[in-house]
Amino acid sequence: MTIKEKDFDRRRLLPSVDKVLRHSGLLIQKWGRIRVTDCLRSELIRLRALPINDFRQEVTLDEIIKIVENRLLMSDESSFRRIINLSGIVLHTNLGRALLPKKAIEAVVSVASCPTNLEYDLKSGGRGERDHHVEQLICELTGVEAATVVNNNAAALLLVLNTLADQKEVPVSRGELVEIGGAFRIPDIMIRSGCKLVEIGTTNRTHLRDYECAINHRTALLLKVHTCNFRVEGFTSAVEENKLSVLAKQNGIPLVVDLGSGNLIDMDKLGLPREPIVSKAVTDGADIITFSGDKLLGGPQCGIISGRRDLINRIRKNPLKRALRPDKMIYAALAEVLKLYRNPCELEKELPTIRFLKRSVVEIEAQAKRLVPELSAVLPNDYSVSADICNSQIGSGALPVENIPSYGLIVSAVNDARLIQLLNAFRKLPYPVVGRLSKGKLILDIRCMELETQFSTQLSELADLLK
Repeated sequence: MTIKEKDFDRRRLLPSVDKVLRHSGLLIQKWGRIRVTDCLRSELIRLRALPINDFRQEVTLDEIIKIVENRLLMSDESSFRRIINLSGIVLHTNLGRALLPKKAIEAVVSVASCPTNLEYDLKSGGRGERDHHVEQLICELTGVEAATVVNNNAAALLLVLNTLADQKEVPVSRGELVEIGGAFRIPDIMIRSGCKLVEIGTTNRTHLRDYECAINHRTALLLKVHTCNFRVEGFTSAVEENKLSVLAKQNGIPLVVDLGSGNLIDMDKLGLPREPIVSKAVTDGADIITFSGDKLLGGPQCGIISGRRDLINRIRKNPLKRALRPDKMIYAALAEVLKLYRNPCELEKELPTIRFLKRSVVEIEAQAKRLVPELSAVLPNDYSVSADICNSQIGSGALPVENIPSYGLIVSAVNDARLIQLLNAFRKLPYPVVGRLSKGKLILDIRCMELETQFSTQLSELADLLK
C-alpha cells in the first residue's frame, strides 16, 4: 500500500442516498420510500462521522442496504419482552402484576378482533352501560348492591373522593397516609380530588374518639385505607371498619374503605397468610369499597368501586368517570376472571396468581435441583450453584412482611462484581431472567418458573455474556 493509498479517505466512496435507493426496491416495498429514505440518510450520516481509521476497506452498497434493513427490522420489534420472573415476587408491579388465565386471554382476543356490544343494548338497540358486563358478577361475589370499574385503584379512590367529598373534609388516620408506589401518595390523590385531608391520630395509634372529634358539618365521609404495603408493629391501635361504620351512620355520612389488593376469598383455607376480604368489609358496614383488579384478584389492571347503589350511581355520573374508564378488553378479561371465583375449588388450577401462591415447595425444590447442573455447566469456575430454601413474597403491596417458603437456585461468586455481572447477563438473554441479590448471593426463586424449557435452552449464551 502506497502512502497515497494509506491516506485516502474511503468515506468519500460512500454512495449517495439516491444511489442506494435505486437498489433498495425490496426495502421500499416493505417499509415505504419515506421511511427507508430517512433511515438510509441517518445511517450514511453516521458512517461519514466515523473516524477515518474505521474505514480501512470500502463499505459496499450491499452492506449499507443490509445495515438499513437490520435497523428497520429492529425498529419494528415490540419493546415488550417475555420475562422469566425468578425474583420471588409473585405479583411484581414492574413485571405487570397478575398473569391472566386462559379464558380471560381468549376473551381479550375475541373482543379485540371484532365489533362487540360494549355499550350497546341488543334488546332495545340503544346505548348500553359497559359496567353491565361485570357488575352483577361483582355484586354476586362480594354482596354489594352495585359496582363500577375504572382503570386502576388510585383512579377509583380519586373518583370516589371527587364525587362524594369535593370541597369538603375527609378525616384519615396518619398511620394510613400511605405511598402506593411510584411516589404516588394518598394525600396527593386526595388533594387532586378536591377534598381537604384532615389528619387524625398518630402514626402508630388512632382511636375512635379521634374520628369523633374530627367530624363536623364540613365532613363528607370517613376514609379507611388498608395499609397493604407496610405494617406497623408494637404499640399500635387502629379502628375497625364495623366501629367506623356505626360512627358514620350516626353522622349521616358514608364510610369508604380502600382495600387495595382486592382479595375475594379466605386465604386461610388455601394455607396462605390472611388478607382482608372485600365481602367482610361489606358486612362490617362499608358503604364504598375500592380495590385493584390485577393484584390478589388475579385479573387485568383496573380499579373496582363497589357498594351502595345510590352512591355508585352518583359516581357513574361524574364526568371524570369517562376519562378513567377501561376499554372493552379489560372488561372482557375481568368478567372471565370473576367467573372463576364462582367455583373457588378450581381457582388453584385455573388462576395463575393462586396457582403460583399455592405451588408445593416439594415441587419447586425438585425443579430447582433439576436445574442446578444445567446452570453450573455453563458458568465459569468462579461461580458456584446450589439449590436451597428461600422465601417468596406475594408482592404489589399485599402482605408486605409475610413470606411464603420456596426453593431457588443460589449462585455464589468470588466477589459482588461478578454476581452483578451475572445478574445483568441474565437480563440480556432472549427470555430475560429477573432474579434478586441478597446477602452476597444471586437468588433465582423457582416458584413462578413456567418457561423451564426456554430457560434451559438459552443458558449456553451466558458464557459469552460473562466474558
